[in-house]
Amino acid sequence: MYIDQVPNFSLRQLSYLITAARLGTISAAAAELHVSSSAISDSITALEHQMGSQLCIRKKAQGLVLTAAGKQVAAQARNLINEANELERDLKTTDDELAGPITIGCYPTLAPMILPVLLAEFGEQHPRVSLEIVETTQDKLAGKLESGEIDVAFVYETLIPGTPNHAQLFAQPAHVILAADDPFASRDTVRLEDLVDRDMILLDSPPSSQHTLSMFHGRGLRPTIRHRTTSYEVVRTLVGRGLGYGVLVQRLNNTSSYEGYSLVVKEIEPAVEPVGVEVIWPSQTAIAMRVQALIEFALARQWKTA
Repeated sequence: MYIDQVPNFSLRQLSYLITAARLGTISAAAAELHVSSSAISDSITALEHQMGSQLCIRKKAQGLVLTAAGKQVAAQARNLINEANELERDLKTTDDELAGPITIGCYPTLAPMILPVLLAEFGEQHPRVSLEIVETTQDKLAGKLESGEIDVAFVYETLIPGTPNHAQLFAQPAHVILAADDPFASRDTVRLEDLVDRDMILLDSPPSSQHTLSMFHGRGLRPTIRHRTTSYEVVRTLVGRGLGYGVLVQRLNNTSSYEGYSLVVKEIEPAVEPVGVEVIWPSQTAIAMRVQALIEFALARQWKTA
């Protein structure tokens, strides 16, 4: 395939536009990029002329705001710049050594299990690959894979945003955690029907909250929620103090709360459907060799789930 025409604009012009739009002012973009404000302003003006459209509105007091055309150009420009950067990074990767950055998204409660392994073991195998971490709930992952903000993510299968490529690492069912002196602590298993009128400490972070409530609703039950928190450790701490029970999927070896109160884990009867933990990556764009290597590493590993 031959290129019939070279674009009149440059990647540098696109980069100036994107940076100015992200920071909101030309002066802030100039400071970040270590160029003069006039260089950025002139570059954007030339880009608008070459595009034949006004791409932004520049107001002295309010800064810079993209027009509809500017937003379209900026969105496509990010892909062009990412591809150009990827080309440069791939050229620096040798046959026997991977190099370049990988940004990893991870659901917070999975982070203690997944991230140390990747940072230590995969990092040791590939010292020229820099691993950046973004811990975020799954509802906030939407769009980050497609935009290139995140290269790969580790999430629960119950709420995967969009239509990325995905593969399962392992699966485990939800369980109930109780204080060691809880009246149900001596039971082998617990039934949701026996818990429904007791106080629950809900991990209120998607998809955990939806999954937990759906288990009760699926049996025609409505749990009594005493406290909500987005923190896994706060759930364990409040349960340890006897303020309620918790329902969690992630299992850690530590049987004490953050404050040192003893906790017990009980399986749910009848058994609930296991929740899969998956690795996901973009389906619309090609991934770098280093990202592919990370995915293969994660899928080949035997993960400790209890």
